[in-house]
Amino acid sequence: MDNLPERLTAILNQEYPTFSEQEFARRRNAFEAAMESRGVRHAIIRGALKAGSSIQWLTGWPVTAEAVIVYSIGEIPKLYIQHTNHPPLARKLVHKCEVTWGGASSLESAIGDLKVRGAENETIGLVGMYSLAQVERLQGFASSVVDMTRDYIRLRWIKSEEELDWFRIGAALSDRGISALKSGLRTGMNERDMGALVESGYLDQGGDNQIHYFGVTSMAAPDCCVPRQFPSTRKVSAGDVLTTEISSHFWDYSGQVLRTFTIDVDPTPLYQELHDAADAAFKAIVGVLRPGARPEEIVEAASVIEDAGFTTYDDLVHGYGGGYLPPILGSKSRMNAPLPDMELEAGMCLVVQPNVIATDEKAGVQTGEMMLITETGAERMHSFPPGLHNIRF
Repeated sequence: MDNLPERLTAILNQEYPTFSEQEFARRRNAFEAAMESRGVRHAIIRGALKAGSSIQWLTGWPVTAEAVIVYSIGEIPKLYIQHTNHPPLARKLVHKCEVTWGGASSLESAIGDLKVRGAENETIGLVGMYSLAQVERLQGFASSVVDMTRDYIRLRWIKSEEELDWFRIGAALSDRGISALKSGLRTGMNERDMGALVESGYLDQGGDNQIHYFGVTSMAAPDCCVPRQFPSTRKVSAGDVLTTEISSHFWDYSGQVLRTFTIDVDPTPLYQELHDAADAAFKAIVGVLRPGARPEEIVEAASVIEDAGFTTYDDLVHGYGGGYLPPILGSKSRMNAPLPDMELEAGMCLVVQPNVIATDEKAGVQTGEMMLITETGAERMHSFPPGLHNIRF
């Protein structure tokens, strides 16, 4: 991939990219310390339907249909997987982890494993997604269960140097996606066509789709103020505006870039005012991002939106990487309350994404991208040019 440093190209070009022995040891040591702080010797970690970043973070296996880890302090983890044809590849990808098919139920197989380990009637830690029936089954086996999902999320706040390299790859792939959209869009295309354009920018480079959200509407008679989660068949024409939110991921390490494009004409006065307010909010927010900054400062910095007579729909800022992480903040006129009691730390990734809209909720713009908190402030993770863009045919 063009313009990537050699160390990132080397990661990208591995047959199956993996982290170092030291990185996996760091993660497992941190998780075991969290277990000890909760008074548990054993934990069950579950993911399903391609969701459950904790599985990959601890073992290297991206969840497919279902995956359940039995994790005991000081022992090699055991990973139960659905379906029968998935364990062969999992054995190739995982780091120091026993892999087997989960049988009729991966969770039941994991409970049987815990029984062999002498964990019956002990406190068991849980991470991930469980149905009520599954929780009740575990409560019947253990003396009690402890939800450790928040403990896991806290471990993902601060990224290691190795992780940041993978996020830089995800950001570069996301930039390729939005670049392909800008260069390839033509009148008569619809939002389904846009998705194909975006994915054409990164699929052949090892990227995969996390999200590509689009919102297309006429600037003269707008009816869409925020990118939609599912594509429509509305065709693009001159005089439209397109708002986007695009994330490609590299083995679960994703960028996120948000931009607004006017189609074959200059922005109308309303859309120029909306984007001027969004630009001002983005710059003001980035200006306060530093270790020790609090959510209250971020929300106050974004008050330029309300000062301009506008409001927001989407979240203003959210943590990113390993989940949709704190702080998740709205603007003064659309608060996410209560504000979390926390301070920013170096090594956090945040998406700054002011979605500035008219108060009648008909017109809106989107801008922003993922930023890295450093010791001295905030660093861009993306290279796609900022600002309001125009696509000319």
